[in-house]
Amino acid sequence: MTIEDDIAFLERVPMLHRLGTGALRILAIGAESYTVEAGQMLFAAGDAADCAYIVQEGSFTLAAQRSGGDEAIAEPGTLLGETALLAETLRPATATARQASTVMRISRAMFLKMLESYPEAAQRLRELIAARAEQWASEMEKVRAALARGTGPQ
Repeated sequence: MTIEDDIAFLERVPMLHRLGTGALRILAIGAESYTVEAGQMLFAAGDAADCAYIVQEGSFTLAAQRSGGDEAIAEPGTLLGETALLAETLRPATATARQASTVMRISRAMFLKMLESYPEAAQRLRELIAARAEQWASEMEKVRAALARGTGPQ
């Protein structure tokens, strides 16, 4: 893939498309692509996370750390570990390749450096995070109100 192809791919990732072409160019240049064989673990639940991965090709099973947790499937365009781009965190799930897959790795250090260089991208990211936090707070208030009524979440 060319840098232009990588930028076009990054523009399709919901959290990243708001950053703008210049910021995405920096990410495309600094990102590393890896091939993961079928059945190979990309990361394990509880591991320290210093980067995010974007599934380029193939897919991954995500299994939560707690036993009996649901599994999810991550397909092309899925950003795995977005919180790790901004803060130290632990992986909440184990990601295992379902077939030979390719991922793009974006390190936290490179992502933060990009935000320093593109303050307008940092502002748009702040706005996205604030909107998400507002939505989560609204949803939690609905749950609290339902529990107070004794009806459970709707």
